[in-house]
Amino acid sequence: MTKLEIHQFPCLNDNYGVLVHSTETGETASVDAPDAEAVLAALQDKGWSLSAIFTTHHHHDHTDGNAVLKEKTGVKIYGPRGEAQKIPGIDSALSQGDTFDFAGIEIQVLDTPGHTAGHISYWIPSEKVAFVGDTLFAMGCGRLFEGTPAQMWTSLQKLMALPPETTIYCGHEYTQANAAFSLKIDPDNAELKTRAKEVAELRANGQPTLPTTLSVELATNPFLRPHDAGIRKTLDMAGATDEEVFTEIRERKNRG
Repeated sequence: MTKLEIHQFPCLNDNYGVLVHSTETGETASVDAPDAEAVLAALQDKGWSLSAIFTTHHHHDHTDGNAVLKEKTGVKIYGPRGEAQKIPGIDSALSQGDTFDFAGIEIQVLDTPGHTAGHISYWIPSEKVAFVGDTLFAMGCGRLFEGTPAQMWTSLQKLMALPPETTIYCGHEYTQANAAFSLKIDPDNAELKTRAKEVAELRANGQPTLPTTLSVELATNPFLRPHDAGIRKTLDMAGATDEEVFTEIRERKNRG
């Protein structure tokens, strides 16, 4: 039986906040803190008290709530070692290979740079759940603001190596736009076509498309599929490396 209850809620323009609650100890963590008032409202709605923030990267739409939440709750803030100077209120700086205990459950840290230079992701093996911030999205990946295509491809490969049944929580609701782009890159993918229709229906009804699962992303996310013969044919890159194909997909997404 799972020991964690996870509550996702929309905030800001297209962000998601996520609360991770131990049903055994009552401890609660917020994955990033996009907006303090939204996090506090979600905590009040659930009747939970905040004890930790798991920061994935330094961008303001993931850290703006840190200072207020720390002032009001005394919360302990975890965050990336490579961006510690940019994380408001950070108490514990983490990087690849670090682990820490939350409510008796081991949290593992993965370095996943690309979107930012020091981005990290949080992997909970016992729960088969990963919080990936802006590294991986449903049918997408993060824009490369600070890192290189090679860094991002390495980061995505780390996430691809997790168990296929892993539940993936991402930072933003970008799925419908990502689906439209993915169909251009992988037009003959039947699973992708089906998923795009499902996503359109969810959004038309005001429903979230997240979380996703790694198995679904491996089947439908072109950023995880540069090895695919159909994608390579579409891009006319039959003899290229996976990294080269990934780079081309990312550059096409940058152009819209």
